Amino acid sequence: MSNPDPSAVLLIRLAGPLQSWGDRSSFNRRETRPEPTKSGIIGLLAAAAGRARHAPLDDLASLALGIRIDQPGSILRDYHTVSDYRGQPLLSAAVTAKGRQKPTSPAKHTHITQRFYLQDAVFLAAVQGPQGLIDTVEHAITHPAFPLALGRRSCAPAQPLCLGQRTGPLEDALRAEPWQAAPAVRKRWGRQNGDAAHIDLPATIDDPAGDEARDDVPLSFAPQARTFTTRRIRHTYLQAPTGLTPDPARPQTTGGHDPFALLGW
Repeated sequence: MSNPDPSAVLLIRLAGPLQSWGDRSSFNRRETRPEPTKSGIIGLLAAAAGRARHAPLDDLASLALGIRIDQPGSILRDYHTVSDYRGQPLLSAAVTAKGRQKPTSPAKHTHITQRFYLQDAVFLAAVQGPQGLIDTVEHAITHPAFPLALGRRSCAPAQPLCLGQRTGPLEDALRAEPWQAAPAVRKRWGRQNGDAAHIDLPATIDDPAGDEARDDVPLSFAPQARTFTTRRIRHTYLQAPTGLTPDPARPQTTGGHDPFALLGW
């Protein structure tokens, strides 16, 4: 008897001028992780499906996730100063017995805030789950109910965003998909590596036996009750096709990985 709802894998290309994938940072300093978080990916899927912030996330949180870093990008720091347009003192983190924020004491009229982004980064995300759910997610991404963003509302994704479904294990799907780096990056790397047919790319895969725990699986996006739980992950390198035509006059190397390859060094 066949499985009525077999597993499927959906590939999502995360690229754009700016991305920001925060996890623990808050208040005046908002940092970004060097790769997308699971909460950021689930938030993107929930927005595409038109789900309210109080809606359950159990089905999306149960999806397995893999992230391949095709182009790591670089860090951008955005410096801001914030003040009240009415000239009133800014509020502090302290609250009254009624739950209202107290004014700063002594009065402070300007806050310095810093926001960190990844610029010119490209990631390949793979989500795996029951065929029916993956079909629903794919339709939502290609027909989103709400505007989609790469971690923050100001970070709009470039196209193509959805690369479609693949069969087989999640890790195999990430390994088989051609390198998604920008053409200029691929061309520069090709000149330095004899247009090699494959490149080793770093990846992070959901794995119950993984050696690292991350607290980025959302249980609720409700504004007053945002809660998260942990997942286990492992880090690896995946040999992916570059889409380049190898130079027959240059010997091709096999095995191992070049830690500086993506940086063009």
